[in-house]
Amino acid sequence: MKKAWLTLSALALCLSAGSALAKEYKVLRFGVDPSYAPFESKAADGSLVGFDIDLGNAICKELKVTCKWVENDFDGMIPGLNANKFDGVISSLTVTPAREKAIDFSDELFSGPTALVYKKGSGLSDDVASLKGKTVGYEQGTIQEAYAKAVLDKAGVTTKAYQNQDLVYADLVSGRLDASLQDMLQAELGFLKSPQGAEYEVSKPFESDLLPAKTAVGIKKGNKDLQTLLNKGIKALHDDGTYAEIQKKHFGDLNLYSGK
Repeated sequence: MKKAWLTLSALALCLSAGSALAKEYKVLRFGVDPSYAPFESKAADGSLVGFDIDLGNAICKELKVTCKWVENDFDGMIPGLNANKFDGVISSLTVTPAREKAIDFSDELFSGPTALVYKKGSGLSDDVASLKGKTVGYEQGTIQEAYAKAVLDKAGVTTKAYQNQDLVYADLVSGRLDASLQDMLQAELGFLKSPQGAEYEVSKPFESDLLPAKTAVGIKKGNKDLQTLLNKGIKALHDDGTYAEIQKKHFGDLNLYSGK
């Protein structure tokens, strides 16, 4: 009887702890850089839209908390997170060993490869040798920046960092860049589908340990309570079919979830 009472007490304690955890976060603040359609961007009325935005809002709905989106330049996401400017980062944030030293991550949100964008008929490709003497742009603070500095700079390629992805594309269209380096799906379903992207094409995906594909919610180091809460929300999206609905809305039959 005593053992049963202890078991029930332990169960009650766990339920109480879970309830307290949910109450602790009545509002979840997510950092986002809305210059990366179709993952995160601004609609004509100024509202935030995109795959990541819908996922974040759905996670908040599952957890019965209010979502608050805080706009921030991408290269300031981790400093902003560590300065408590927001609780988490949902902004196509790739999981890398370097970032894992600075912050923690939730379970996977989605996965996607990296590719180049360049003008049709330019003769460029994912072969780094084809880029020698060319100028390639990227958004600062991204995994593409790390790859550019580690590989492209040493291969005779001129590389240039930009504050956000919109600025990269602006210089690509103006001719100040020969190519841009970014998430492949972002290029295919964002830039290439826009009027300014009509004359451009995307390369084959890059294969490099410096360009991992898995993205997740960035969380302040050691915040296990929030990590557990977010993972619960992410799992619920898969279990009840919400994730599949959001994915279909933005990407049709494409599957962005690797299940890792």
